[in-house]
Amino acid sequence: MKDLQNFEKSLSLEWLETNGVGGYASSTVAGAHSRKYHGMLVASLNPPVNRMVVVSKLEETIVFGEREFQLSANQYPGVIHPRGTNHLVSFERDLFPVFRYEADGVIIQKTIAAIHGENTTVVLYAVIAAPSSFTLELLPKYSCRDIHHLTFANDSIGSQYLFDKGIFRTLNYQGCPEFFISVPGATFTEAKSWFHNIEYEVERQRGLDFKEDLFSHGKFSIELMQGDVVGVILSTQDPKRKNAVKLFDDERKRRELLVENEKGTIRKLVLAADQFIVKRGNLNTIIAGYHWFSDWGRDTMISLPGLCLATGRFQDAKKILKVFAESIKDGMLPNRFPDDGESPEYNTIDATLWYFYAIYKYYRYTDDLAFVKSLIPILKDILSWHIKGTAYNIGVDPADDLLAGGAQGAQLTWMDAKVGDWVVTPRRGKPVEINALWYNALCILEHLLIRAGDKVGSVLYRDQAQRVAKNFNAKFWNTDGEYLFDVIDGDDRSSDIRPNQLYAISLPFSLLSLEQAEKVLACVAKHLVTPRGLRSLSPANPAYKGIYQGNVLQRDGAYHQGTVWSFLIGCYIDALIETKGKEGKTEATALLKKMTKHIDESCVGSISEIFDGDAPHAPKGCVAQAWGVAELLRVVKEHQLLV
Repeated sequence: MKDLQNFEKSLSLEWLETNGVGGYASSTVAGAHSRKYHGMLVASLNPPVNRMVVVSKLEETIVFGEREFQLSANQYPGVIHPRGTNHLVSFERDLFPVFRYEADGVIIQKTIAAIHGENTTVVLYAVIAAPSSFTLELLPKYSCRDIHHLTFANDSIGSQYLFDKGIFRTLNYQGCPEFFISVPGATFTEAKSWFHNIEYEVERQRGLDFKEDLFSHGKFSIELMQGDVVGVILSTQDPKRKNAVKLFDDERKRRELLVENEKGTIRKLVLAADQFIVKRGNLNTIIAGYHWFSDWGRDTMISLPGLCLATGRFQDAKKILKVFAESIKDGMLPNRFPDDGESPEYNTIDATLWYFYAIYKYYRYTDDLAFVKSLIPILKDILSWHIKGTAYNIGVDPADDLLAGGAQGAQLTWMDAKVGDWVVTPRRGKPVEINALWYNALCILEHLLIRAGDKVGSVLYRDQAQRVAKNFNAKFWNTDGEYLFDVIDGDDRSSDIRPNQLYAISLPFSLLSLEQAEKVLACVAKHLVTPRGLRSLSPANPAYKGIYQGNVLQRDGAYHQGTVWSFLIGCYIDALIETKGKEGKTEATALLKKMTKHIDESCVGSISEIFDGDAPHAPKGCVAQAWGVAELLRVVKEHQLLV
């Protein structure tokens, strides 16, 4: 990467390491945090949720006698100190983020690894070159607080610590985990201090509190020379019998197995996919996005084919389908599991329908009929609830067999922004993608029952699906505009041009004729397609918001009103190839080549959640989003693109 010594450039690039239980390590390439979510050890205390920034920073200084070279960076009011980017000569991201620093003839390579299955971060420092021995000083700074909050100087922080045989341990506050820092061969010099007014630039831009104070008990010092490697362990577990290099090597081998047959862009996407698959109890789930999302039903089911099936992780997929089956209530999948670990929320009309899609995809990839048969009673029960009606007025309209839903103050579709009592895009009634999913749920259950040997039982769902298809085409087709209405509610028809109509083409069981599909694609290509995904609303609409910025009210007001979403590239490419065949594949390849350039932007090695609707489509939102990675990976694999 070029221009890394430019602080603003390096500050705009982020890296992310995840540990498979919901925790992570993350910061900017510059070494200065730009978000309150950044930290060297962010632990999940109730996997995969209840996450805390335990160790915020580990700052390095090279000491040659009286000369000091600081490798880290911080933003304070009006000043950057230190400016470690002056010594940063390279940054690479393959299996791990790797930094190389050079100062006065010393070249140090730093590699950071979050260890799978535990709240542990390993940092390896390898001395590539050194004219003579020198001292490496390491200054840990910590906050021990929830990822959504900030810490300020106080007298309550624990001042006691132990340091013995290279292992430091302390407890900052009651209710926070005890943590350990292992630096073999190091000495420790006490220097208790608060570092005040550290600024997080992205939080400032988001209209949120952006200043924090961090605490330190002191610094570690270790003598090094050319060829030396020192491994530091940051953990909520006692590392007494652990070796940093061994932990790192085991993690390296685990990741190498994931990508042993992959190259180029696909290799990067497979590594990114691994970051979202995490433990929930004895089963698995999918984190929707880093740094702040937990596991969401909708995001999980859309992401599962790309993250688990396209990568051959079939057992992980099975565990995810099981964990959500255990949480179904009144025929509904959870919308999300809150970060505090409390009871799941069910305000969603589509997560349950995406569950059918994920199961169907699982069966197509694995032919695991035994497992799918075990889920059929659950699927039948879900459809029964939807036919008779369930929460949030979700239920089938007996007049046309289409699925409707909506309640005052509730946001039920993926366009779910809500600020206070304001639901930005309520979409009450019969949304277009919900009915495409409803049709597919009926077709999928029919298909699975036939495979399970129950042809007679399948007829009920076949007949209802046929009625849905007939009424869908009669009611959703916008004859004047030659595309699909976005929502119908009684006599009201929303002619907003949105990407949701694509699901009538892209899902396994299409609802449109070839001629209709071609017209929908032409409309979407004209109004919504960008090099980073699809806009959520046409720029021709008076409600369009081309820039996602400002405070919470302003940002949520733009979230689904023109903002580009990366995951929508999946349904567009499916529709393109389904409709145009070879020509569509050529168009898809050209679009993907533009989009995959983003992997080396923003959070290096991953895909951002959203982008501005207006060019140049700056990345916004979560820096690493599960369904953005998943849908790219899925279409690349399933349609054999970029190979």
